[in-house]
Amino acid sequence: MDGWIVNKDPTWGSCSLGVFICLACSGIHRNFPDISKVKSLSLSHWEDHEVQFMAENGNELMKSKYEAAVPVYYYKPTHKDCQVLREQWIRAKYERKEFSNPGNSFTYEEGMRDGVLMKRGRDNGQFLSRRFVLSEREGTLKYFTKYDAKEPKAVIKVDTINATFQPEKIGNPNGLQITYLKDYSTRNIFIYHDSGKEIVDWFNSIRAVQLHYLKVAFPGATDAELIPKLTRNFLKEGYMEKTGPRQTEGFKKRWFTLDHRRLMYFKDPLDAFAKGEVFLGNRDHGYNASPGLPAGTHCNGTWQHGITIETPDRCFLFTCETESDQQDWLKHFNDVVSAPMSPQEYTTAGYFL
Repeated sequence: MDGWIVNKDPTWGSCSLGVFICLACSGIHRNFPDISKVKSLSLSHWEDHEVQFMAENGNELMKSKYEAAVPVYYYKPTHKDCQVLREQWIRAKYERKEFSNPGNSFTYEEGMRDGVLMKRGRDNGQFLSRRFVLSEREGTLKYFTKYDAKEPKAVIKVDTINATFQPEKIGNPNGLQITYLKDYSTRNIFIYHDSGKEIVDWFNSIRAVQLHYLKVAFPGATDAELIPKLTRNFLKEGYMEKTGPRQTEGFKKRWFTLDHRRLMYFKDPLDAFAKGEVFLGNRDHGYNASPGLPAGTHCNGTWQHGITIETPDRCFLFTCETESDQQDWLKHFNDVVSAPMSPQEYTTAGYFL
């Protein structure tokens, strides 16, 4: 990642900025050669003055300069995040110098954002331009089917929103998935903008409005307590096979998304609504995940690596294609049921599959 973030052994350096960077970020730095001149630490020839410049600067000193005033809600990407997030973080720091001067005003904090994004149609799958309006005062994100429409198609409360970049799933490098609760069930919308800066600005504006809402709702909470409640990446997504509540139905292949304590399933990864979801509570309250299926289970599916999730009310049975996939799902399930529950999570306990 970009020097100090996650990379313990950077293999490249920017001899004009004085920072050490990883291979992936070196490619992004090359996109603005007038600001950042990159060289391999082992393969490039370094002039004496370049070596001296690196020694006099380095990642920590440059972090204090270029990250002097990063807003607490601004999402700092890691090496696991997609290209558009990493590129816009690097450009914001070095090209636009957004965070170099304390007291800077940020576009994310204007309280209102109004613009056109491409949104995937729920039924036909086509992406069409839609007007979106984010309001800090109302605590909502609205979208309109026509730019001059008086009534919005949807009004989404910011405290129910999650937003996560999904370029591969959406098929666009700037693809953003927004999930929210509608009538107690999960609704997905998929959007993108041709400009990487624009879509990342929308993403961070949503986080800024969410933080404002949370500060009002929980006036005694610290930033450190509130930041994890903003947008988050899904813990895991992928295909598993599942059977129904009687466990006599055939196993069917479905797309699963694990979003903290909510395991949702969809017929298709780009479905607008989850077909069902299950709440994963704490192990002390009767929740558990284990490999295999109960004895006597009729498994008609093609996948043989079973998982059983126990809840206080019933068991849920799944199968995975490979053992490694099974083990990865189990690790995430067990991490979730081992984690203590917050008071808010007790109010959402229950299952819906």
